[in-house]
Amino acid sequence: MSGMSGMRYAAFFRNLNLGRPHCPDRAGFEAAFLGAGARSAASFLTNGTMAFDAPSVQAAGRVLAGAQKLMLQQVGLREPAFLREMVWLADLVAAQPFDGVEQAGVYGCYVSFLHRDAAVPLDAVLRTARGEVEVVCMSGLEVFSVARQIGKSPGNPNAFLEKLLHLPATTRAWNTVVRMVEKHG
Repeated sequence: MSGMSGMRYAAFFRNLNLGRPHCPDRAGFEAAFLGAGARSAASFLTNGTMAFDAPSVQAAGRVLAGAQKLMLQQVGLREPAFLREMVWLADLVAAQPFDGVEQAGVYGCYVSFLHRDAAVPLDAVLRTARGEVEVVCMSGLEVFSVARQIGKSPGNPNAFLEKLLHLPATTRAWNTVVRMVEKHG
């Protein structure tokens, strides 16, 4: 990656699974970002995660908005997306938010990207009643949580946070972000 490509960003879409109804395929997903002005675009996995280059954070916001508009026109995608600078994600990975978390009984470690208007209430209970989801820590508009399987299926951090905050969010397995930073950071 040459310095001429600008800065690298990540976009995390809510409910975008490549090739599903109202979702683009990989080529269409990348083409929407390139068509909106990204200098490069690389879909990561199939869950609506994109690494792309833009000259500034303002330009990255315009690229994301343009890509969302194109995907709405082309496939009817109406889901929010959450923009982060790759260097910010690298700093989060370096901070090792799950270090020291007892992993026994943990189904998975997750990071949730919150809506820019989200404010976690100071008196909020940051775990489900049965402990299927438990918040480990927060960093700005990211929430780090663990899910446990108590009953038939594991806890759902995204559903828990959307219910708590009454705003959309999107969640990724922590390892997805670690691997994305390794590849694109």
